[in-house]
Amino acid sequence: MPLIDRDAEYDVIVIGAGSTGENVAGRAVKGGLTCAVVENELVGGDCSYWACMPSKALLRSGQVLRAALAVDGARQAVTGTIDSAAVLRRRDSFTSQWKDDSQVRWLEDHHIDLARGTGRLAGERRVIVTPAEGAEFTLTARHAVALCTGSRASIPPIPGIESAGVWTSREATSAQAVPRRLVIIGGGVVACEMADAWRTLGSEEVTLVVREGRILANTEDFAGEAVRASFEERGITVLFDTATERVARAANGEVSVDIADVGGGNRRTITGDQLLVATGRAPRTDAIGLDTVGLRPGSWLTVDDTCRVDGGGDWLYAAGDLNHRALLTHMGKYQARACGDAIVARARSELQGDPLPWSQYAATADHAAVPQVIFTDPEVAAVGLTHPEAVKAGMNVRAVDYEIGDVSGAGLIADGYTGHARMVVDEDRSVIVGVTFTGPGVGDLIHAATVAVVGEVPLERLWHAVPSYPTVSEIWLRLLETYGL
Repeated sequence: MPLIDRDAEYDVIVIGAGSTGENVAGRAVKGGLTCAVVENELVGGDCSYWACMPSKALLRSGQVLRAALAVDGARQAVTGTIDSAAVLRRRDSFTSQWKDDSQVRWLEDHHIDLARGTGRLAGERRVIVTPAEGAEFTLTARHAVALCTGSRASIPPIPGIESAGVWTSREATSAQAVPRRLVIIGGGVVACEMADAWRTLGSEEVTLVVREGRILANTEDFAGEAVRASFEERGITVLFDTATERVARAANGEVSVDIADVGGGNRRTITGDQLLVATGRAPRTDAIGLDTVGLRPGSWLTVDDTCRVDGGGDWLYAAGDLNHRALLTHMGKYQARACGDAIVARARSELQGDPLPWSQYAATADHAAVPQVIFTDPEVAAVGLTHPEAVKAGMNVRAVDYEIGDVSGAGLIADGYTGHARMVVDEDRSVIVGVTFTGPGVGDLIHAATVAVVGEVPLERLWHAVPSYPTVSEIWLRLLETYGL
């Protein structure tokens, strides 16, 4: 493990060694600065151990099985069911058995020092590190401190919930046994992906308690409806417009959830063996010393496009979830690269007195071009604005829709392929501002859409980007034809 000098001085100190913190540190040392990262859990963070990687590993086996069952000639070869124990073992391999040896070696290879312990600010450019064992010590930054502590599951103030032993996303992605009955509070990405995964792995009853009138509320309406219909077909119950009033865990381990229609009325109780709470995220900023630099502990941090904190002087940065711009791993990494480069550029400017065009170090994609894949069955992949969002923003837009199953290549992927595509066109500029796909495997289509949105490619030019036949990418031709080209 890379050793750290106690009470040392570095050019850059990063608090939090998740994927965002690693990328800030990596760009800083690439630019010639010295850097230390402070981490009190596993190097690599939530994505590696309790989020992206384990959750997708849990989902993948079911996706492959259903893909085989959807193709005549292959479905006849499927003679068994999901081996949940094998899936869990495979999941464990992707988390490296919850050990961070390889991630620590990455730090060492890149000449980044690691301080094991909890880091908190102690005034300008100073970070106090409190190890699990031993005395605390202070690190000082010559140029910048980057806060990359991420977010945690937000637990709503439901009576009984604190003592009920509920799952959050962490427990749901790391559990070692399949619950027979799983109740989920929430209707967002975590709730839907985990409902899909554990139902596939053998949970006999999966019930989502959703306060809103739809699931995946931040997507186009048809996307949430496609997932809801799939859930119904696979025996996953979704209770819409339903509030959770009380939670209790009995001596026999059974959890009871008192629910009612939103607004009151129709009160009843549902029971399960485990309860997953997936109702949003909160920033990990309550114990990192924000008060020592005039900021409010526990708050989301507002930053500029180089991730410099508003009100934090010229030395304090916050990248990733805790700035609340786009709570996605790939967007945190993107911000981190911009942040690290900006820190290097500002350090160089301070040393050499050269004015620099800060716009070239800005992370601007998370304003209106954020891509995301939701790995339910069917998948949902989207980038940019939904049609309602674009209308709300005052744009003159047109939504263009097409059934992906009507594309020749889709029928080769699966018999009776069902999926839908929508592109949202800014009519005044003749460019695409948003795209949403639903259907098997559509996650692999979204980067082309991201390039079109970020690049603001005129439709007349995009017409000459000819999709290969017979692939599902032919959906682009059909969308442009439907538009009128």
